[in-house]
Amino acid sequence: MRRPGTDASAALLFLLTGFLALQPLSTDLYLASLPALREHFSGSVSSVQLTLSAFLAGFAASQLIAGPLSDRFGRRPVALGGCALYVGASLAGMLAPSLAVLIAARVLQAIGVCCTVVCARAIVRDLYEAEAGARVLARALSWMGTAPIAGPVVGGLLQALMGWRANFAALTLLGAILLAAAVRALPETNRHRNASATDLRALARNYARIAASRRFWSYALPVTGSYSALFCFISASSFVLIGIYGLPAQRFGVAYALVASGYLLGTMALRPLLGRLGLVGSIRAGAALAFAAGAAMTLFALAEVRTLAAVLVPMFLVMTAHGFIQPSCQAGAIDPFPRMAGAAAALMGFAMLAVAAAAGWAVGALHDGSTRPLALGVGACTSFTALATALLLRRERGLEIGADASAEGV
Repeated sequence: MRRPGTDASAALLFLLTGFLALQPLSTDLYLASLPALREHFSGSVSSVQLTLSAFLAGFAASQLIAGPLSDRFGRRPVALGGCALYVGASLAGMLAPSLAVLIAARVLQAIGVCCTVVCARAIVRDLYEAEAGARVLARALSWMGTAPIAGPVVGGLLQALMGWRANFAALTLLGAILLAAAVRALPETNRHRNASATDLRALARNYARIAASRRFWSYALPVTGSYSALFCFISASSFVLIGIYGLPAQRFGVAYALVASGYLLGTMALRPLLGRLGLVGSIRAGAALAFAAGAAMTLFALAEVRTLAAVLVPMFLVMTAHGFIQPSCQAGAIDPFPRMAGAAAALMGFAMLAVAAAAGWAVGALHDGSTRPLALGVGACTSFTALATALLLRRERGLEIGADASAEGV
């Protein structure tokens, strides 16, 4: 149900989609270039994967600041500032003379895109109640689902034609287009600006209040495991598909896009599923699918089944499950905190991305020329998702959206 006095126009939905899409584009567009980066900078697999893990770690940490800033000053100035920083950092990445400079540029990119993603989530909370918000997020994420599909394909072509710097040039251009659109069309939706949101003591109290909420973690932990499974694949996919299976950059982009289309399918299926199963039931369905797919992928790797399908089909299903889990968990985790939506979105994002960065780094560090590290990482993360869902997301009155007790008043 839309909150009184709000109108989410097509232009706003476009901006929300663009804000959310910057994150997957920032990782997926240059995935085909990772082996080339390793050769260009004479680095190891784990050092090149730091361009991914450092991005995620920077994104995770900066959310703890970006969320409260948007609660204090509004969504519009924080989102615009983030877009501007992203454009500058993308340009620095394109011109990077060393791997260290590229990693630093990636951290600045992460801070910029963090501001857009946190504000997008908070804007949805400003305008919608939880289940309606989940539908809006599912719609935006459905459109955004074209980013991880098209990104690797375009990135693979750019890598083949012009090299890795062309991918960062493309990100610079995309960021500039989104910045221009946001300057023109982004409204301010924060109607409960909190002057003490950035006060360190008040901020600590807010985060402590959110962190003490069982309902918050009941939604935040399943999506943390689900996203970590995805990031295991993101960080290792080019080394597995190009390095082990010998796919050229162009075909890698197509293979990755086929896997990523599972996410688009999941977000599209979520909208009717919410009407039948509700928020919690949709998450449970996604967790069950993720667990089955992760277990199958692990078994294939341990049995040394050396086919592309043994990697791509289970990951397609994991991606589909994430399409069920992510919008539902994001809406459910933030819903109890209407006056701290930015801080709640930030804490949830910090947990998601910090764990995912560690998981991706571990898969890279364990790289041994086989699919086992990737499969074991995905299997462990999907098992965590299923366990967290089974233990925390029971159909109890205190965890259902619309329960009388508000976690913000506890």
